[in-house]
Amino acid sequence: MTMKRTGDAWMPADEYGRAMPKFSLNLLVREVERSVPFYKDVLGAAVRYADQDFAALNLQGVDFMLHSDHAYDHHPLFERLKTGGARGTGAELRVMGIDPDAVEKRAKAAGVKIIQPAMDFPHGWRDVMLEDPDGYIWAVGVAIP
Repeated sequence: MTMKRTGDAWMPADEYGRAMPKFSLNLLVREVERSVPFYKDVLGAAVRYADQDFAALNLQGVDFMLHSDHAYDHHPLFERLKTGGARGTGAELRVMGIDPDAVEKRAKAAGVKIIQPAMDFPHGWRDVMLEDPDGYIWAVGVAIP
């Protein structure tokens, strides 16, 4: 695993790993520094920690991680990471409890690709669908009263 970070990590990796819930999300991204603004400024995630290799974020009470591709250079997935194009096709990451109209406004201001504008759906949600810098698809919204 190649690390670009200088100095100590924010906490020992094994301590953080043992603190994770039974189900968690880890997105492999080309550059953590490029991805963090999408999660922080558009989706409203809290950044618990971020460096060139790794970011620990929290969105709506759910902790998740980002790892830069270079941190996986000795991992079996590394060959797949070398291919270009959008990532995550076939997976839709959904988070409810976030105002989709406000997210869409922030996304437009940030130049984020909007896959589907905020709208009401027959399944009882109003949501917006966005693409992060690496192509992961996020649908965020609220239940329709």
